[in-house]
Amino acid sequence: MKIEYIIIIIIGIVIAVAITRSKKKDFKLDANKLIMLLGGKENVIDYEFNKSRFIVNLKDVSKANKEGIQKLGAQGIVEIDNQLKIILGSNAKQIKKCINDLK
Repeated sequence: MKIEYIIIIIIGIVIAVAITRSKKKDFKLDANKLIMLLGGKENVIDYEFNKSRFIVNLKDVSKANKEGIQKLGAQGIVEIDNQLKIILGSNAKQIKKCINDLK
C-alpha cells in the first residue's frame, strides 16, 4: 500500500518537472530570432535597453519584420524614423543579456 503512494508521488514529481521545463523559455533562442526579425546583425546599428523596452536603431527599418516580432512576444512596437522601440515586458532583462552575448 505504501509503495503505491510512493510511486504515485514520484510520477507526480516527474510530471511536474517535465511541465516546468517545457514552459521555461529559451531566451538565447528568442534573442537570436529577434535579431533575425530585425533584419539580421548587419542591419542593427546600435541598441539599448530601458527597463522593459528594447530600443534599436536600424540601417533599414523596412527589413524588420514587425509582425514576427509581435508573434515572438513583444507587447508593442513604435517606429520613429530608423528606430524601433519594442516593449518586451518582464523578459527584457534575460533577452538583454543574451543579445549582449551575441554582439
